[in-house]
Amino acid sequence: MALDNFIPEIWSARLLQHLDKNLVFKRFVNTDYEGEIKSFGDTVRINQIGDVTVGDYTKNGTISAPQALDSSQLTLVIDQAKYFNFYVDDIDKAQQKPKVMDAAMGRAAYALANTVDTYIAGLYSDAGIAIDKDGEGTALAVGDTSNGADVSAYDLIVNIATELDTKNVPKTGRWLVLPPWMFGLLLKDSRFTQFQDYMTSGRVPVVAGISLFESNNIQSSLVDPDTNPESGDEYTEYYLMAGTNMAISFAQQINSVEAYRPEDRFADAVKGLLLYGAKVVIPDALAKIIVKQ
Repeated sequence: MALDNFIPEIWSARLLQHLDKNLVFKRFVNTDYEGEIKSFGDTVRINQIGDVTVGDYTKNGTISAPQALDSSQLTLVIDQAKYFNFYVDDIDKAQQKPKVMDAAMGRAAYALANTVDTYIAGLYSDAGIAIDKDGEGTALAVGDTSNGADVSAYDLIVNIATELDTKNVPKTGRWLVLPPWMFGLLLKDSRFTQFQDYMTSGRVPVVAGISLFESNNIQSSLVDPDTNPESGDEYTEYYLMAGTNMAISFAQQINSVEAYRPEDRFADAVKGLLLYGAKVVIPDALAKIIVKQ
């Protein structure tokens, strides 16, 4: 459809801003094995070395023969291919003051980034640590649990930190992504607010050594009591992720961006292709947390 709405009698010098999602998940991956990706279906080979055996040594004694190291290999497949393709009619281009093409390219870039962010958020199912009440999901409270909730939002984060400690996950660089409503529960808890000034300082809030981030791209599903009678009222399960950047490897390639003139239109057009893939390479450095609202 042509940009008919962009032909008013009086042109504004500004375009309306969009209420975009906060894209955070891509910052929590590593690109150590990105390599050179040229086409859809390319692979990145990731080698891992097994454990080294430690033995007892006796003075003047002999040691065992050298250990043959075990190795394994993971394959990161570039199996995602997304494109955009749009045009700006010459009439629209001639009559507009704002740079519609530049703005449209910005929207295309955001759309691709949002697609990647949502894709990475879906890797929760490959996490090696599960904090999910055996798949049932944790009901959250603000402070105490007198309303029948399982645990407070604040205490849940402390429990997540403890579980990461148990799995020997490095303390440096730990993160957790929360839905907005869960952030709201934290803001009602004095244990959180008395030490946090991120709303005025811009600093990332931290609880139990875990940096907290907010996103609307967290995966979720509606649980219908008709299909699960024991669940009671209808509720939504949210699948959170926590860990460090060593857990997920990501690789991408802007395969092509082309500007062209469509044969059957007086217009400028742009199309682009993004190839990418991701894999949880260290499952025990990633936690899946199921909470319900």
